[in-house]
Amino acid sequence: MKEDEMTGKHIVVIGAGYAGLSAAAGIGRGPDRVTLIAPERRFAHRVRQHEIAAGRRVSRPEIAHVLRGRKVAHRATRVVELDLAGRKVVTEDGERIAYDTLVYALGSRVAWSGVPGAAEHAYSADRAEELHRRIADAAAPGTIAVVGGGATGIELAAELAEAHPGWQVRLVASGQVGGWLSARGRAHVLAVLGRLGVRVDEAHQVTTVTTAGLETSAGPVRAEVVVWAGSLEPHPLAAESGLAVTGSGRAVVDDHLRSVSHPEVYVIGDAAAVEVPGVGQLRMACATAQPQGRYLGRLLRGRTDKPFSYRYAVQCLSLGRGEALVQLIHGDDSMRPGVVTGLAGRLVKAAIVTGLPLSLR
Repeated sequence: MKEDEMTGKHIVVIGAGYAGLSAAAGIGRGPDRVTLIAPERRFAHRVRQHEIAAGRRVSRPEIAHVLRGRKVAHRATRVVELDLAGRKVVTEDGERIAYDTLVYALGSRVAWSGVPGAAEHAYSADRAEELHRRIADAAAPGTIAVVGGGATGIELAAELAEAHPGWQVRLVASGQVGGWLSARGRAHVLAVLGRLGVRVDEAHQVTTVTTAGLETSAGPVRAEVVVWAGSLEPHPLAAESGLAVTGSGRAVVDDHLRSVSHPEVYVIGDAAAVEVPGVGQLRMACATAQPQGRYLGRLLRGRTDKPFSYRYAVQCLSLGRGEALVQLIHGDDSMRPGVVTGLAGRLVKAAIVTGLPLSLR
């Protein structure tokens, strides 16, 4: 769509993850001119990074394909500054792009948690392709230490152990691996990791990452490769630019996902501290981000004026190619006792992750 064929106000969306791309595609159905600013040309599909790290082929659609038929112009560059007073975004090449409405969807990034050497010597999940090459190019198998007992760490450990049986995979966690799951869910995770040969090291607080591996509260963990799968933190640009944020750096928004300090700015996805009555603050996840993007697409087209609402249903974990865990959860994100495992769990997980790109439009 040519710019002179577009009418209405100019809406700028920054970030093309689950929230941002869904929002851009939805808003692009309406009369307003929409510019999506994000450096990538293909959808990252972050929840499948563990598969990429293991050398699996993962379909990642082109952003242009997702936006086909929408009144959206994609600028493949990075936003480095927000001029909130002047209603402009500044790109890495110095261009200043004016907006009437801004949709901030820069999401989250890995939190190195101030651990010395972590950023220098460890691979994050966002560097999955580099991690795959590092393992594939190794002269001989060794030890891979995956740091983090959450969903990302579990999925990475299982996938890498299955793909590289000659390597010893150690899953190193400061607390319990899968400790938030139901008793049945956690037991299944530990059983599958055990069958895959993953050594689980709980109560190991990592204090330093070196070229030789990890220093932890329970002693050293020697490893040729370290993978960092700790917690996430919101992109700092919101706080740096003067948007009202929480202590953790997530933007404070109202029940229509509008910034409480700058009403011309909407914040969605991992970057936003979204409070839902009866649920609380939504956690960072594609399962919460994409519905926010879809909602905002409807809101800014005038298709709804209702507050954003959300309820949880399940949480899915890949445990290699042949196993998975589908943990049933209450609407407020608390655990139900029931789980789905084995082939049925794998099919549910596969259906969700393959269907996500299709639902972006």
